[in-house]
Amino acid sequence: MSAHRLNRLLRPRSLALVGGKAAEEAVRQCRALGFAGPIWPVNPKRAEMAGLPCFADMASLPSAPDAVFIAAPAPATIALASDLGGTGGAICYAADFAESGEEGRQRQAALLEAAQGVPLIGPNCYGMLNLFDRVALWPDQHGCLPIDSGKGVAIVSQSGNLALNLTMQARGLPIGYVISVGNCADVTPADLIEALIADDRVSAIGLHLESLGSVSRFSEACLAARAAGVPLVALKTGASAKGAALTMSHTSSLTGADALTDALFARYGVARAHDPATFLETLKLLHVAGPLRGRRITSASCSGGEASLTADLAEAAGLETPDFPPATQAALEEVLGPRVHVANPLDYHTYIWGDLAAQTACFGAMLGADFEASLLILDFPRADRCTAADWDVTLEAFRAAVQAHPAPPGTVRIVASSLAETMPETVAAALIADGILPAAGLAEVLRAIAAAATIGEAWARPAPSALPEQPRPCSGEAHVWDEVRSKAALAGVGVPVPRSLVASRPELADAALPAPFPLVLKAVGADLAHKTELGGVALNLASREALLAAAEGMTALSDRFLIEEMALGAVAELIVGVGRDPQFGLFLTLGAGGIFVELLRQTEQVLPPATPADIEAALARLPFHKILAGYRGKPGCDMPALFDAIARIADWAMAHADRLEEMDVNPLLALPNGAMAVDALISIREPQP
Repeated sequence: MSAHRLNRLLRPRSLALVGGKAAEEAVRQCRALGFAGPIWPVNPKRAEMAGLPCFADMASLPSAPDAVFIAAPAPATIALASDLGGTGGAICYAADFAESGEEGRQRQAALLEAAQGVPLIGPNCYGMLNLFDRVALWPDQHGCLPIDSGKGVAIVSQSGNLALNLTMQARGLPIGYVISVGNCADVTPADLIEALIADDRVSAIGLHLESLGSVSRFSEACLAARAAGVPLVALKTGASAKGAALTMSHTSSLTGADALTDALFARYGVARAHDPATFLETLKLLHVAGPLRGRRITSASCSGGEASLTADLAEAAGLETPDFPPATQAALEEVLGPRVHVANPLDYHTYIWGDLAAQTACFGAMLGADFEASLLILDFPRADRCTAADWDVTLEAFRAAVQAHPAPPGTVRIVASSLAETMPETVAAALIADGILPAAGLAEVLRAIAAAATIGEAWARPAPSALPEQPRPCSGEAHVWDEVRSKAALAGVGVPVPRSLVASRPELADAALPAPFPLVLKAVGADLAHKTELGGVALNLASREALLAAAEGMTALSDRFLIEEMALGAVAELIVGVGRDPQFGLFLTLGAGGIFVELLRQTEQVLPPATPADIEAALARLPFHKILAGYRGKPGCDMPALFDAIARIADWAMAHADRLEEMDVNPLLALPNGAMAVDALISIREPQP
């Protein structure tokens, strides 16, 4: 769906509002905002609506409207959709479509058929606010103000009520669009991303998502947003089992595995927020400063408690609070005097409280450290009970310091309150006008800084490719290949495996051995997925006699045996798994392998196709990466060989995406020189004739 297809719907010059009570409220909201174009209410049973004359039907309108708000029951909405020809598109407010079961899915299919390709937002959605153009196709009050000049953020939400709640924020965030998408029967969040980035008034886009729809399509939209320089932040629900179940019943959306969502966002530089407050603060930071170039922060407050709290919360958010550079340290010591211990985060005490010149010098010295985020922690007193005169002096000093030390690209100046309610909205709006971020909540803004840094780090890397649409698995029954067949398949694409020999029990006495002792003996069988636990693996066999004795102990498991060379000197054991998710298709799991898979549960997910750089980044996020790289004087593994082996496994999986159900390579040995897959099992569908 090209962006221009949605331009008339999102930036309309004429409106039609069809229905009763909800449509009438939308008329009121459009008039309250001051929409300049014609507003045409449509209702055959009414003469007027909110003071405007009603038209009996769509055919009676003076011309085809750019945008139509349909607020009629589901059956009537389907009938009205057939009258949309020539319009720019419609917003379908009604519920009782695909979210309500099989009959609802049939109604939704009929709705799309009736629209004949005219863009539809919804159904089961709350509507759209375009505050740049004073449009309110919205059946309720809201908390937004028009934006007559400058930029604002866009919010796209699958939940209508959450979208409504977000409009009521009092954090100084300029909101340009709010679009509720509901069931996403036609227009998807990916379509809206591409349409919104074409509006140069949009500074950042926030997404509340219950489902991603097509992962491939979403990845394309993320790349388009990156190319346009518009950052994305997502509040993705459905992470818990209960949340996923509620998502299914709420908008008939299919929720993929949450870890795969994290992998998708990491690949494309989408910041993830886990609560509405952090979501809004991240949007606000991105609006003011855009992505950040790093994670170093400094803060100033007149309280040791606030300084300690900042240090704790910063560490929890994955931020750095390095010592000040020597020049900054010296300048602060000169301003603050010998009674103040200068450290980062900075407690500047109250000796200079109310002293405009001294505070300006203090804050200017701090900003000179050139960290990515510089915070002044300032909680304003209640306006109804207290006076803020001294706080105003501190704020004036910080403004003066920022004017003398403006934020370079990739950095941000922040006035942060520790509590959301101690940042007055009037102060917040004025700070944004000065290019300073007004942060409502200390924990939230530190998480927002980390999110903005995550985007900056992703954008600093070469842009990835879009994810392909994976083929649907064939309908054949899945069969498990035994270890011998599984490793032969991987060896065929260049994955190193041990030298080996397959023999029956009688053949072992005279079999030509594949390598010198010590050797490994394994029972072979497609049903032996956990051979170690079953006693089907014997290691470090030093003689033919030991080999025969080990085979004797395994005869209850199998009459076929695999003799392999014993790989020695491994730096670490990894698991490389390939699984299939209903939404994402095939995915790669990397983690600590061998007997530690279940014990440590250290895993990262990668979405194929996986390049060596993708694999390197995923392994770097694992705690045991230090072992791979070398730790406490011990040598690391052959990283290029490890990345290459994993990439070859992923390539084999993608080449069989229509058949592969699951694959475990466990362990893949990370060696000082090379890598080796010493066990593997593949579950694959065999096509039916």
